[in-house]
Amino acid sequence: MSHRESNGSSGIREPASDGPPDLTLLRTFLAVHRADSFTAAARLLGLSQPTVTTQIRSLEGQLGRELFERLPRGVAPTPVADDLAAQIAAPLDALAAVADRGRIGEETSAGPVHLAGPAELLCVRALPALAPLVEQGVRLRVGTGLTDELLDGLRVGHYDLVISTIRPRGRSLTAVPLMDEEFVLVASPQWAVRIGPDRVATEGSAALRGVPLVTYAEDLPIARRYWRHVFGTRLTGQAAVTVPDLRGVLSAVAAGAGITVLPRYLCEGELATGTLVSLLTPDDPPINTGYLVQRPGISDNPHLALVRDRLLREARTW
Repeated sequence: MSHRESNGSSGIREPASDGPPDLTLLRTFLAVHRADSFTAAARLLGLSQPTVTTQIRSLEGQLGRELFERLPRGVAPTPVADDLAAQIAAPLDALAAVADRGRIGEETSAGPVHLAGPAELLCVRALPALAPLVEQGVRLRVGTGLTDELLDGLRVGHYDLVISTIRPRGRSLTAVPLMDEEFVLVASPQWAVRIGPDRVATEGSAALRGVPLVTYAEDLPIARRYWRHVFGTRLTGQAAVTVPDLRGVLSAVAAGAGITVLPRYLCEGELATGTLVSLLTPDDPPINTGYLVQRPGISDNPHLALVRDRLLREARTW
C-alpha cells in the first residue's frame, strides 16, 4: 500500500517534539514539495542532497507523519504534505521576499529578469515586445533551449519566467496560456510550381513524395505532427536538411532546399511577400498553445511583474 493510500494508525508516529517546527526545515520542505525532488530542491537551496534528506527526516520526526513517498525518480507528497504546504507557502514566501530586500529602508535596485524560451519565439516576438521596458530600467537576461531543460532550470531557480511549448505538469510551476501558434506547410515558389498547384489539396501527402524535407530535428517533430493531424498518416523517411533553429529552416526552404512546416508567426512576412508559398490551407490546421510559466512564490522584483504583464498583453496580437 502506498503512503497516499495509507490513512490508518500504522502511518502515524508519535511526534518527537511538541514545539513548532524549525523554519529552516519548513523552508526545505516547501522547496521539495514544489520541486518533487530532493536533488532539485538541494540545488535551489544551495544545500547538499544528504542535508535535504536529513532535514526532511527531521521534520517528519517532529510531526510524526511521513511527508513524501520516495519514488524511483523524485518524490510524491502525501496528503499531510499537501496540507502543510497549503498552510505555510504564503507566509514563507512573504518572509523570503522581506529577506531578499535586505535591511528595512535600504535602497535596492531591481535585479535582472531571467527569461528563457524557444530562440525563435523570443527573437521574433518576445524581445521586440519587451524592448520598450529597457528604457524604464528593466534588465533582461535571456536564455534559450529545449522546453524540458528550461522548465527544469525554472524549477531550480535559474530562470524567473519561461515561455514553454507545453503545459508543465505538477504543482511546482504555474502556467498561463500565452499564445496559439498555427503550423503552415510551406515551400519556395519554385518548389510550389514543381509540386503543382492544388495537388496537395487533392492528393494529400502523396503529392509530396520525393520532395526534400527540411526540419528542426532528425525525428521530424513538427512535420510528423502536421502529417498526422492534416493528412491522417504517419510521416516516414529522413530529412534532407536539419537545422536546430527554425529561422535556419526558413532560410533554407526560402532558398529552394525543399519543403517544411513552420509556425505562422515565423513566416508570415515571407508568405506576404511571396518568398514562401503555403502549399495547403486545411480547415483544421495544427495549433499549439504556448504558456508563460513561473515558479510559485512572491518576488520582490517589480520588474518581473512588468515583464510578465507585458508579455501577456502583447501576446494577444501574436
